[in-house]
Amino acid sequence: MMQQLVKLLHGGNYSCVIANGTITRTYTQRGVADLYELCHHNRDFLLGSSIADKVVGKGAATLMIYGGIKEVYADVISKSAYQLFKDYGLKVEYKTLVPFIINRSGDGQCPLETRCKDSDDLPTLMSIIENFIAQIRVNNK
Repeated sequence: MMQQLVKLLHGGNYSCVIANGTITRTYTQRGVADLYELCHHNRDFLLGSSIADKVVGKGAATLMIYGGIKEVYADVISKSAYQLFKDYGLKVEYKTLVPFIINRSGDGQCPLETRCKDSDDLPTLMSIIENFIAQIRVNNK
């Protein structure tokens, strides 16, 4: 199953591919936007799902764990995201393990990864993500 998701991820140039049972969905938004929306509006789809994602930092890992996924593949995964998955007993495969996720401009650490670095508590991390998304939405108005 995971090999098919990875093939679809790369073949369709998607940011994320999620399969649950017989349903497979593809996503294209940047960052954690798709996972955030799923957690808040379609969490049932995430429960027990398999995910192939291009880049997984601690914020994305938090949302995946909160959503109840069973396994994940990442092209690139941060050490803190990998450790969080392991702490929650999830199956993780990856191509490249990195110290942290780099921001979009390539000159520093991803802002969400930075905000999440000092906690491993899921409710605290979810609160950090909620505040981050709310701030982005205010700035984009």
